[in-house]
Amino acid sequence: MFVASLHRQTGDPAGFQRLQAAFVQRNPGYRVWHARDVSRIDATESLAVFFHRGAGTVRAAREESPFAVGDVALLRPGETLATDAPFDAVLFALPFGLPRALPTLLRPDHDPRLTDQPGGCADAPDAYRRVLLTWQEGPSGFVLRGLNTHRVRMDDSLSHYHPHDVGHDELYLVQDARPGAAVLHSDRVDRILAADTLTREEARSLIRRVSVATGDLVYIPRGEMHRAVAGVLAHVIAVPGFRPGGEVPLDAALQRINARLGLAGHDSLPVHVARPTAAR
Repeated sequence: MFVASLHRQTGDPAGFQRLQAAFVQRNPGYRVWHARDVSRIDATESLAVFFHRGAGTVRAAREESPFAVGDVALLRPGETLATDAPFDAVLFALPFGLPRALPTLLRPDHDPRLTDQPGGCADAPDAYRRVLLTWQEGPSGFVLRGLNTHRVRMDDSLSHYHPHDVGHDELYLVQDARPGAAVLHSDRVDRILAADTLTREEARSLIRRVSVATGDLVYIPRGEMHRAVAGVLAHVIAVPGFRPGGEVPLDAALQRINARLGLAGHDSLPVHVARPTAAR
């Protein structure tokens, strides 16, 4: 897992370069970079632009609209995005054309088509989870199979990983983080799945906890277990997009390890606890 700080005051150019290099190596044809304190973007290729600082009015592809943190712009080659106030954004260059049916600006907190859809990394009935770009036709979100994203607050998300063969890499663009917010992760999924042979000593170092803050970009390559906790509001960006079978849950395996080794309290491996479904 790679974490880079995009905080305007501090920045983390070395961390972002490591993240960028790892992402490009694993996703040929894609690129990711950080635009800081800009008010114009001229697209020479297909771009997905994730605003994470700033607010005002944006003009793109002959359209004008308000913009704020959490919004996403989709630009086609030859299009220009211009704003009346500076902004920061994370940009993805895409190795494919954008369907004409997709809007230029996606506003998860303002478009009534983008309603809450609990599930995945936020399964509570009252979860804030807005699906913007998705892999399948449905009641909410727009279809883009080469890059998906949903904006979600993760208080106690599921432990899971995305397999190498049919999975995808994920990036969390953190746009708000409550005290104690963190991402739990492990690159030892093989040992999590081998609960019958895991030792107590191995279990102690199996899962690592990384604190995250507003403005962080977290890159989770496929094959790594991950789980966000304690109030992480983020755009969850999947490249090259979700496919059926691309998410494997791990909480049951972690529970088996705790039971077999008699781990309890502070010694136990952290496990997601599903909230009961609200009565209808």
